[in-house]
Amino acid sequence: MRELKPYLALYRKHWFGLTLGMILALLTTAASIGLLTLSGWFLSAAAVAGLTIARETFNYMLPGAFVRGFAMGRTAGRWGERVVSHDATFKLLTDLRLFFFEKLAPLFPGKASDFRDADVLNRLVSDVDAMDHVYLRLISPMVVGVFGIGLLTAFLCWFDVTVGLTLGAILLTMLILWPMLFYRLGKHNGASLTQEKANLRITTLDWLQGYSELTLFGAEKRYRNAIEDAQWRFLANQRYNAHLTGLAQALMLLCNGWALALILWISADGIGGNAPDPMVAMMAFATLASFELLMPIAGAFQYLGQTLTSARRLNDVILAPPSVKFSEQANNTNEPLDIELSNVAFSYDQTTLALNNVSCSIKQGEKVAVVGKTGSGKSTLLQMLTRSFDPQSGSVSIGKHNLRDWNEAQLREAMTVVSQRVDILNGTLRDNLLMANPNANDTALCHALAQVGLDKLLDDKGLDDWLGDGGRQLSGGEKRRISIARAVLRKSSPIVLLDEPTEGLDKQTEQQIMALMEQQFADKTVLFVTHRLSHLDKMDKIILMEQGEIIEHGAHQALLAAKGRYYQLSQSLG
Repeated sequence: MRELKPYLALYRKHWFGLTLGMILALLTTAASIGLLTLSGWFLSAAAVAGLTIARETFNYMLPGAFVRGFAMGRTAGRWGERVVSHDATFKLLTDLRLFFFEKLAPLFPGKASDFRDADVLNRLVSDVDAMDHVYLRLISPMVVGVFGIGLLTAFLCWFDVTVGLTLGAILLTMLILWPMLFYRLGKHNGASLTQEKANLRITTLDWLQGYSELTLFGAEKRYRNAIEDAQWRFLANQRYNAHLTGLAQALMLLCNGWALALILWISADGIGGNAPDPMVAMMAFATLASFELLMPIAGAFQYLGQTLTSARRLNDVILAPPSVKFSEQANNTNEPLDIELSNVAFSYDQTTLALNNVSCSIKQGEKVAVVGKTGSGKSTLLQMLTRSFDPQSGSVSIGKHNLRDWNEAQLREAMTVVSQRVDILNGTLRDNLLMANPNANDTALCHALAQVGLDKLLDDKGLDDWLGDGGRQLSGGEKRRISIARAVLRKSSPIVLLDEPTEGLDKQTEQQIMALMEQQFADKTVLFVTHRLSHLDKMDKIILMEQGEIIEHGAHQALLAAKGRYYQLSQSLG
């Protein structure tokens, strides 16, 4: 049960709604038991009174009023309990998803690379949903059961101690043994069901995302078969769960029948030392109704194994330490935001160095191009500046302060990043642009699109055009230009990091984008990563990297005059 500890703490925030839900559930159950118990006595007493002279003095009105009141109370209480408990549960799940996402976000891109996208989605949706079992199926029924059994036992003991204690002991014994029994029976299957549900989501998402490629390479059928296999395993787990639920209900009815026979045998000689009378019927109907306290528990604990497995899967993310920890205090500095890397070394796999003893200095306002072949360490250099990772040795500083001393919000505010991977949200064109500058008006958004040559996107629905999941209706070049439009809209950041911003663009569009960036970023520090050697003559400095090392740096003309490696690459590409 230790797995549930991180989530039980969230219950304190919604204690009022959760407690009110349990109180309403207890009152509703009490009304239901009272309705059946009173009805049993009332019918028996009315029948006996009708056969004797007591029919003239028997009070039909008061018991009838109570029966009507219990019926109305049960209906209203059930509705109120559902509204209150589900409202509190949904709010709790909302907080849990936010809590999970807050723990997940710092893991990117480091430890989060250990999780597949579909698996993260399954944890965020299905595994979080499983946490509602803790309250709705475990805590609430157990609390209601304990208090309900106590109240019912006290009520029956007022009439007959033997009957009250006997029925109370039966119910309490079942309340203890039933969860233990069905937790054992459902533990293994619950864990398997959770894992198979995750496998089904993962294989289905793999098939959907890669359908075109799978079809082209003739592998679509194999992936579809994998989905069917995962589906049949998942259905087998569900079938076993359904059998357990049926078994629990059947055994509960059997125990109810045995308990009824026992209470009738004890009550046969009369209740409270009196001769047999309609009170015997009241005890019998109270026994029948009392098992309503146990019905929610009958099959609930078979889901505990599933809940605990989901909790473990969530804990894999929640309890994972982030690769990078930011300072909680803002770094107040009036120094120029010069960038300094000193003897920086970093490796992704602890064997091959992606950066090897890299040192460089970039003054505020300088335009620097980082060039080199694919895999030379250019993008890793940018990730050191954004603190996606920390160097394993050496230091990175901005404004004469180590990046470890920067507050995350402050660092993000200081930088505008155009990465190789452009993330387009499942929203409108306006939504995707307002990410960069929430205060921009529609005129500014349209102007930014026109500057990057995407004014054609405004022809149909304009800024209200829905881009879809990942911007599926956009080409790769259009996505990249949207990211550049975001950078243009984000005017407050003094540092701009561009990772292959013109990749996939034709020469004419590339020239247009380069001219735009020269104009828009004239007063900013620009670090421009590219493997193409065009448009570099306007850069203040060029850094040439190979195999994670800086082998040359300097101005364009100076590097050409030196006739080193940069000159050789220029000649070979020229």
